[in-house]
Amino acid sequence: MNLRVKSVEASIADSVDVERSLKRSLGTWDLALMGIAVAVGAGIFSVGAQAAANFAGPSVIVSFILAAVTCGLAIMCYAEFASTVPVAGSAYTFTYATMGELLAWIIGWDLILEMFTGAAVIAKYWGVYLGEALLAFGIPFPATFEVAGLDVSWPAFLIVAVFTALLVAGTKLTARVGSVFTIIKVAIVLFVIVVGFFFIDAANYVPFIPEAVPTEGGAEDAWRQSLFSWATGAVPMQYGIFGLLSAASLVFFAFIGFDVVATSAEEVREPQKRLPRGIFLGLGIVTALYVLVSIVMTGMVSYTELAAEETPSLATAFRLVGQDWASAVISVGALAGLTTVIMVLLLGLSRIVFALSRDGLLPRWLSKTTEHTKTPARVQIIGGTVVALVAAFFDVGLLEEMINIGTLSAFVLVSLGIVVLRRTRPDLPRGFRVPWSPVLPVLSAVLCLWLMLNLTTLTWVRFLVWLALGVVIYLLYGRRRSRVGAEGGVSEVELPTVQGSTQD
Repeated sequence: MNLRVKSVEASIADSVDVERSLKRSLGTWDLALMGIAVAVGAGIFSVGAQAAANFAGPSVIVSFILAAVTCGLAIMCYAEFASTVPVAGSAYTFTYATMGELLAWIIGWDLILEMFTGAAVIAKYWGVYLGEALLAFGIPFPATFEVAGLDVSWPAFLIVAVFTALLVAGTKLTARVGSVFTIIKVAIVLFVIVVGFFFIDAANYVPFIPEAVPTEGGAEDAWRQSLFSWATGAVPMQYGIFGLLSAASLVFFAFIGFDVVATSAEEVREPQKRLPRGIFLGLGIVTALYVLVSIVMTGMVSYTELAAEETPSLATAFRLVGQDWASAVISVGALAGLTTVIMVLLLGLSRIVFALSRDGLLPRWLSKTTEHTKTPARVQIIGGTVVALVAAFFDVGLLEEMINIGTLSAFVLVSLGIVVLRRTRPDLPRGFRVPWSPVLPVLSAVLCLWLMLNLTTLTWVRFLVWLALGVVIYLLYGRRRSRVGAEGGVSEVELPTVQGSTQD
């Protein structure tokens, strides 16, 4: 089967277009801090507690490790691609070079979904956490005001507007501001971990994997079941081994965002060396923080006590051991955490749209960069404005799981793309190579697909609707305006067949 593929050489050539190029200003620590900035948000204080209370008990520690391993395998594939094709676009660009324009567009469309919904959801929560942080210090703060019957979250609009302006001013400047917030939140997390260790009771770790029980509602609520449970007719279970695996799907949300680091490949100095180092350094630090937090939290109180709370969190654990002061510190850490997540997601959103536009799949005028700062100011301002309005005026909480499925679908194709590119272009210089290929890339794709199957059927339906809309836009606009098709710059790549021609 022949596909319209954009060659690696064409992608690299596009990155030096004077009117549509980005400035290489980021180093290894910038990338590591960017990964920490987007992965360590308010979720570090809440998602582990919710997973322990409702799915895994103390074995949520293992769930975090499984999620980290899955993310690590996918990130290895991203690192090889990014060191081979160091241009903007992340999974979209990598898929274009291996599996063709249609799949590349679908992945780009998925990434827009991930980063747009992520930025809007987090911006909405930022306003809520701002109110909670100020209230913890005795300062009442109205996070919303009513306009024509609508509750408007003005802090959400404000924070998106501020970071949009910073990103237009320059990526390096934004990275420095983000680094300050990242250092603050990591310091708070470490402080909470150290204090929490003094309240650990080893008895709370028993049983480490609680006995499985059917979930409330059982198989009757088809929309809230995982797709796997619905398709196989299995009774949805809480706790046990399947609970541990379901918790891994939930806490995977904590690692979402590392793919955003790869979108900045075109802005990295010596990308072949610095990109892999920065990505893995950031992932290692994030994994250590999440595992330590889950150890402290499940050791401080029994998972059954967390399950009795309506919205369990790390602050809940401290309250249950009589340390109410911790809620104020944790609320400040959560606010700092959310601040940097918004920044990196807005950056990633603009770079994906920039790459799609530069290839002609979206209007080309969007991809023009400013002469002085070399940032895609037009798409940054438009994207920031839409995110700010959606976050301020709409209830975006229903879209949370869409962030997960958009990321995981990209991970699957990038992992498989490594296998394809190794066979179609073995000659390309690679700054990093995934070991034991094709075993590890295929394992990465399988694990990510398994996590996708553990998302709810309602999430899958919404995802398929989004994909259908994307395919319609591609057929009506993108395919006709594509530069690869219009300029005849088509590289016809023969994909390996299922019958076995994939063998070396």
